[in-house]
Amino acid sequence: MSHPGKSDGQQGFWGLIATQFEGAFNDNALKMFVTLAALNAALPQWQHKIVLPLTTILFSLPFIVFSMAGGHLADRYSKRTITIGVKLLEIGIMVFATVGFICRNLPMGMASIFLMGVHSAIFGPSKYGLLPELLPEKQLSWGNGVLELGTFVAIITGMAGGALLHQEFSHRQGMAGLVLILLAAAGYAASLSITRVPAASPGKTFEPNFLKDLGRGISEMRTDKVLWLACLGNIYFSFLGVVLTQSILDLGHNVLRLEDSRLILLMASLAVGIGV
Repeated sequence: MSHPGKSDGQQGFWGLIATQFEGAFNDNALKMFVTLAALNAALPQWQHKIVLPLTTILFSLPFIVFSMAGGHLADRYSKRTITIGVKLLEIGIMVFATVGFICRNLPMGMASIFLMGVHSAIFGPSKYGLLPELLPEKQLSWGNGVLELGTFVAIITGMAGGALLHQEFSHRQGMAGLVLILLAAAGYAASLSITRVPAASPGKTFEPNFLKDLGRGISEMRTDKVLWLACLGNIYFSFLGVVLTQSILDLGHNVLRLEDSRLILLMASLAVGIGV
């Protein structure tokens, strides 16, 4: 029996994995770079204290506001089309961030974190919805495992990569931005290899009230006990991941006073553990 992903019909799956890995890596590299730039800037003490929670809020808020819109787009149009579109958006965001880096404009850096949160919120429903369209049902659990493994490793290595970029280019921030732009371009190239799929529900109407749409979705999920518990478990695991990574950053930078190179080792050890 051939290994999953070897057949022609599953080649697009690996394009999706590469696209998702790059996006998660770039998300977190950008967030880490901006965070370290803020922590090392000449700011009042109270502003230093809010940097970590602020970057987390800016990146997380779009998932609450825009995820339902991302779900609508994933049904209304081909998920491949949405994926390619968000990768083009990512390139634009990284160009915007790079301008902020060159100008040493911290608000632009913070805004770019928020925009990447919007990018990821819109992409989320399409990436998960693509799995059953690219893989046979018996391989969905395997495919989910590969996607989740790649995502979490990309998150942690992206944070380490952002710390490395700050270490190397803290005085030439435009170069760090150029690296992020090139990575975004690589993600766009990977998205083009995803298999073409038709729209799931071309006639679907848009619900502008995301809270009403969210409430309806929760009600539907609660009718399936296994699905509801799986959703709660995923939320809890993601919550722990955010708390742990923020705690490591706080410990390394504010308590142990580590240099960026040492901070990278902390993040890399977390990535190894997740990988295992």
